[in-house]
Amino acid sequence: MNSADVRFLLLPLPEFNMLPFGGFLDKLRFSADDADHSQQRHCSWQVIGLDTSPVTSSSGIPIEIQATSADINLYQYDYLVIFGCRSARQSQQQALHYGAFLKQAAAVGITLISIDNACFTLAELGLLNDHKTTVHWRHINEFSNAYPRLAIANEQLYCIDNKRISCSGGTAAIDLAVAILSRHLGQTWAVKGLADMLVDENRNQLHQLKSRQQAMHHDRHLGRTIALMQELMASNTSIEQLATLTGLSRRQLDRRFKQHFNMSAHQYWSEIRLQHLHWRLLNSDHFLESLADEVGFQDSSYLCKVFRQRFNLSPGQLRSQVRDKYASPRMNSSQRPQ
Repeated sequence: MNSADVRFLLLPLPEFNMLPFGGFLDKLRFSADDADHSQQRHCSWQVIGLDTSPVTSSSGIPIEIQATSADINLYQYDYLVIFGCRSARQSQQQALHYGAFLKQAAAVGITLISIDNACFTLAELGLLNDHKTTVHWRHINEFSNAYPRLAIANEQLYCIDNKRISCSGGTAAIDLAVAILSRHLGQTWAVKGLADMLVDENRNQLHQLKSRQQAMHHDRHLGRTIALMQELMASNTSIEQLATLTGLSRRQLDRRFKQHFNMSAHQYWSEIRLQHLHWRLLNSDHFLESLADEVGFQDSSYLCKVFRQRFNLSPGQLRSQVRDKYASPRMNSSQRPQ
């Protein structure tokens, strides 16, 4: 058994995102040893899979598997870190393949960490019941609709809830690694190497993303309103209610939106919803009625009309284009235009 103070198993699912995987792993590497020697002294890790086949990331880069799930003794590890697939739907489907192993890990008491869309895998298996979970902001409505009884830790980079830890993904994986390592190694070792990674400081779990609030206009009322629009996309909240929540009148809110975006608050919110629907149509196989609920439309026929006006094609036509694209045989090198 490895004598390191804290031991990790890293489980990348097919088409996992490389950024959180690399960020989390590199933080472990910097904290594991003195200087930059990268020996697994203070913390250790293994990249595992169901078999020895490399697992390919969403960027097409394959990762070598160091051990299979059958080869390891789960009792010798503290954390199992699952890196989710590129899409939520893919992550849900992986529950069929990885379910037995993940349930076994939970049964022996190892702490399960879901990164990015891996929360969908664990939720599909019932392994997040009675636990709070943080979800990437792009997938909050999708998660809440799929698992309405599960509690979401809104607007958090990560959430630590006993034997379940979740992280929204991206560079937040670095912040989560620091939080976990500080428990076992202390703050000094936990933050070691951040300067080498060109990270100014570790963020706490409640850190508010400036980029999420689209703060380039430096208007805190607009930033707050836009964040609420994204959070309340599935609700029937009115613009008047949004204005009240941000301390403005409807007229003041519309004036700000027209000044910065040349459209009313209602038009801007409609655009957010339609763009979300467009993305979901391309990245899921859910029925339109279900997607309509995600974006706050009760009438799917009316939604089709609004969608066509915005994108010049219906939701069904958009999906047909995607199916036709991927159904077409790939050209070989001699067929490609020079």
